[in-house]
Amino acid sequence: MKNNCVICGKDHLDKDTIGINKKILGEDIENFYCLDCLAEYLGCTVDELLDKIEEFKEEGCKLFV
Repeated sequence: MKNNCVICGKDHLDKDTIGINKKILGEDIENFYCLDCLAEYLGCTVDELLDKIEEFKEEGCKLFV
């Protein structure tokens, strides 16, 4: 399955990017955002998203294994 950003078209999104999309937008989503577009969509920074990804990993979230 090829996951491209629904906004800018960036392709080959990595597993952490897919994971944060699913964690924030819901596990059943079919459209994914790259980190830049997701940050803009959510009104936050890419660094904040990266911090969240690390936090979820430390919590053992199954989306980031």
